Amino acid sequence: MSSCTVADESFVTAFIRINKFFTEQGICSRREADRLIESGAVTINGRVAKLGDRVGRTDVIACDGRVIPWGKAPVYIKYHKPVGVTTTSEPHVYRNIIAEIGYPERIFPIGRLDKDSSGLILLTNDGDIVNEILRTEFGHEREYLVEVDRPFDRWFLDQMAGGVEVLGKMTKPCRVSRAGLKRFRIILTEGRNRQIRRMCSALGYRVVGLHRLRIMHITIDGLAVGEWRELTHRERGRLLEAVGRHEFLGS
Repeated sequence: MSSCTVADESFVTAFIRINKFFTEQGICSRREADRLIESGAVTINGRVAKLGDRVGRTDVIACDGRVIPWGKAPVYIKYHKPVGVTTTSEPHVYRNIIAEIGYPERIFPIGRLDKDSSGLILLTNDGDIVNEILRTEFGHEREYLVEVDRPFDRWFLDQMAGGVEVLGKMTKPCRVSRAGLKRFRIILTEGRNRQIRRMCSALGYRVVGLHRLRIMHITIDGLAVGEWRELTHRERGRLLEAVGRHEFLGS
């Protein structure tokens, strides 16, 4: 039987499914919550919870006998990741992103940014929003500034924009524009592993610098290298709206 970590935050929401309650508290994923529920470890007002149960703020939820308080609005952070920081929550990894930020509550990154890359990355304790942001079918934009090892021509830009075969599958068309003799901007709506580096390699170029400028409407503007801050009310509101979420109220 798995054990649960108790969160001590408070947020305002309507009735939600019990497994979603666990993700919104930053405790575990919905799948892990379902396993806990099926094992009989979770109770609602003293009775054993069932899959699909819905809960509200007046309900008392416990896991392995420990009451889990309702928490505050989930945390959404943007961070200017330096080169050399690894996007992982594993504590034993040198310069892991969680240790670098040093946030006092449990958070985890939304997606990845290679160790050799820099720029914007989002972190949260809201387990539900991760897939909603990363799912390709939603077409959420990510913008990058890229430098390659030698000058390129119009053919290279056209090939990148039209799609490149990577690991046997074509990448989706994207927007690409020149930013210098060896630099370009690219806006993707998918996030395959090391996609830009592999696209460039397939065309005979090597990436020597990759910097993420934007995720959806959230930009890196105003963040120094290694700096982080919580999203503003406007940034958070637009983020939740973009993924069809309106239930949270916050400052």
